[in-house]
Amino acid sequence: MTTKITRRQMLQNASLTGVGLVASHCRAGGEDQSPNDKLNIAFVGAGGQAGFSLKKLTSENIIALCDVDERRASGAFQEHPKAKRFHDFRLMFDQMHQQIDAVVVCTPDHIHAPAAIRAMRLGKHVYCEKPLTWSIEEARLMALEAKKNKVATQMGTQGMAGDGSRAGVEVVRSGVLGPVREMHVWTDRAGGWWPQGVARPNETPAVPDGLHWDLWLGPAPQRPYHPGYVPFKWRGWKDFGTGAIGDMGIHNAAMPFVGLDLGSPVSAEIVSSAELNSETFPSWSILRIEFAARGDLPPLTLHWYDGGKKPSSALIGGQDVAGNGAILIGEQGTLYSVEWTGGDWRLFPEDKFRDWKPPAETVPRSAGHHQEWIAACKGGPSTFCNFIDFAAPLTEIMLVGCLAQRAGKKIEWDAANMRATNWSEGDAFIKREYRKGWEL
Repeated sequence: MTTKITRRQMLQNASLTGVGLVASHCRAGGEDQSPNDKLNIAFVGAGGQAGFSLKKLTSENIIALCDVDERRASGAFQEHPKAKRFHDFRLMFDQMHQQIDAVVVCTPDHIHAPAAIRAMRLGKHVYCEKPLTWSIEEARLMALEAKKNKVATQMGTQGMAGDGSRAGVEVVRSGVLGPVREMHVWTDRAGGWWPQGVARPNETPAVPDGLHWDLWLGPAPQRPYHPGYVPFKWRGWKDFGTGAIGDMGIHNAAMPFVGLDLGSPVSAEIVSSAELNSETFPSWSILRIEFAARGDLPPLTLHWYDGGKKPSSALIGGQDVAGNGAILIGEQGTLYSVEWTGGDWRLFPEDKFRDWKPPAETVPRSAGHHQEWIAACKGGPSTFCNFIDFAAPLTEIMLVGCLAQRAGKKIEWDAANMRATNWSEGDAFIKREYRKGWEL
């Protein structure tokens, strides 16, 4: 799916008119949603990361909590005793769609699209954690459904709400770096966060009480339960997660993605990596992802590093390279974005930019990542990290990187036809085959 309006044009129009992309602001049944009304919000996923969003949305009504793991969700259940409890979000939507205004999706990657797309087709606003989806087709469908149903959407790239991240976009767009043809993005994960580079376990222990394993699998192929998958360890398993690039590439590349107006890549390849296997992403890898020229912006190469691999410190004057970040190399200067927020950035060489003055504000500042979404649900301007022209295309870039990690060779990416022209085996990961009952 392509859109006629660039992200830069959208933000400029929003700042000039005070109005963003059209957002639905009607309750089920047609009742107008006043900005002063409280939203009725349902959560798909109530434990783990959901706790962060629950705290940020206390101004609204939490009317339903759905989680397949009663152990992980117990705290949320206790803190919101009036919320109706579910294990299957399909049943929750069937029973409560008339009462629900908006849905928060905080699940493993493979559940994002099945839950969010069902919600949007019911006319519900959606906040979804990153990466937006497990597959490229799902990302495009998410953008399509958001646009079709005119709902307010936001992906959980919370760092982009910070003033520093918005200012970073302005710096990159100002031209102070000169033409940018090279970009480095990296993360210390997977590291000790979750396992990668491991084979499928042979043991088949009993499913713990309170864990609904078949519902946890959802659309993914059937396999026996093992504690090596859940909780949280699922990220490195190819059936469920998108590895380190899906997890942290979304965060660390977000600000440069907007500032450089990156579109779809044209190729991706592994430069070097740990041993590849069919079950999990490699414990570390270095990728090269190529982008064509975009208007007056030149072609660009994105170098990706994970598992603790990093770019050379020589790129930033020999200073220590943080565990997560991004470096943009321009003909006139270098921008170093530290850690995952995108807001702590510096220009190099430092002597050259010592007296440099930041450009005027052109990107609207945020009242808060979740607050943006709440306001959009009630008829306000579009969110910054909406599905249509931020979340879906940014996720697609990282998922093309995942294809290269799966293939172990260079992938030629045909974005218009959504296929890897030189790797037909990749079709199974571009478009998922869903278990019966979980189809989109």
